[in-house]
Amino acid sequence: MDSIIHFIWHDLIWHNDKFLGVAWSAWKIVGWLGNAIFFSRFFVQWYATEKKKQVVIPQAFWWLSLIGSVTLLCYGLFYLHDSVVIFAYAFTWIPYIRSLMIHRQHKAARITCAGCGQKNPPQSNFCPNCGGKLTK
Repeated sequence: MDSIIHFIWHDLIWHNDKFLGVAWSAWKIVGWLGNAIFFSRFFVQWYATEKKKQVVIPQAFWWLSLIGSVTLLCYGLFYLHDSVVIFAYAFTWIPYIRSLMIHRQHKAARITCAGCGQKNPPQSNFCPNCGGKLTK
């Protein structure tokens, strides 16, 4: 039993001063954190789509995209010094920020129904909740 534990710990988990075969550093943690943040947007979008039963891209998706890509850009710039990684994330922030701006403008332009108080898309003429006419 001791030999199995020794094998698992010393040969698989902690081998040659590397945890899971990776030489860890602060920048390596930043890189993995950026990957995790960027990847988590997949679950956020999937959840929102399943909840509404239609394709939806929530605001959290754009925030995770922005934070994850900037983190990975920093990892590429300051640790890897790799032009491929740097170029891959150098300009992704532009559509992410633009999407956040559009989301904010759209949210601010919503029309509140005088009858029931529901917030409706700016192009709506009638409230789908109570049927009342919306005034812009």
